[in-house]
Amino acid sequence: MKKIVLALLKLFAGYFVCAIGIVMTINANLGLAPWDVFHQGLSNVTGITIGRAHILAGVSIIILDSIFGEKIGWGTVLNMLFIGIFIDFLMLNDLIPIFNKLLPSLIMMLLGMLILGFGCYLYISVGWGSGPRDGLMIALVKRTNKSVRFIKNTQEIIAVTIGYLLGGHVGIGTFIMAILGGYFMQFAFKITKFDVSKVQHRFIDDDIKFIKGKLISKKSDVQE
Repeated sequence: MKKIVLALLKLFAGYFVCAIGIVMTINANLGLAPWDVFHQGLSNVTGITIGRAHILAGVSIIILDSIFGEKIGWGTVLNMLFIGIFIDFLMLNDLIPIFNKLLPSLIMMLLGMLILGFGCYLYISVGWGSGPRDGLMIALVKRTNKSVRFIKNTQEIIAVTIGYLLGGHVGIGTFIMAILGGYFMQFAFKITKFDVSKVQHRFIDDDIKFIKGKLISKKSDVQE
């Protein structure tokens, strides 16, 4: 139980840190990250908050992940819900300042990317499943046999294009984040000495099988 509680604390700390990083890149006002362009466009069209648009997109992507046969973890579901909730909490309460001058905006955006990298380290290292968008990327890589870079870039180009057509804010920051986002995440992982390839994820179907096994075992004990 103690292990589960500590894992949950680390998981939610990661989601909150991710939300801080995302809101910092939004409030830097230099253009949104590729997926956030899509979320803002969805927000403009539907009238919902960016956080709720993040959740709505996450639900749709998790459905696609399942269709493509990618396993879903509890962390995937919680990621979908709580990063969006934390984004709304930070933005609706004006807890992170908005910058309009180039130098402070650029510094804020770069710091936001680094903080987002640390947030990803926190939640991924728990091993309860990747985020919905990363899960879709993995599923498409398996299906198409294309490189991770090609699939990731394709996803982000599609997200930016649709988001822009829906009124999302595209700027120089969008291109900077598209190019440097992976490097900042890699730098955060290097600082924390985190090797993502060594993470053993536990998925929802693993827990279902475990519970079924326990129930069958108890039923057998009763019959004996």
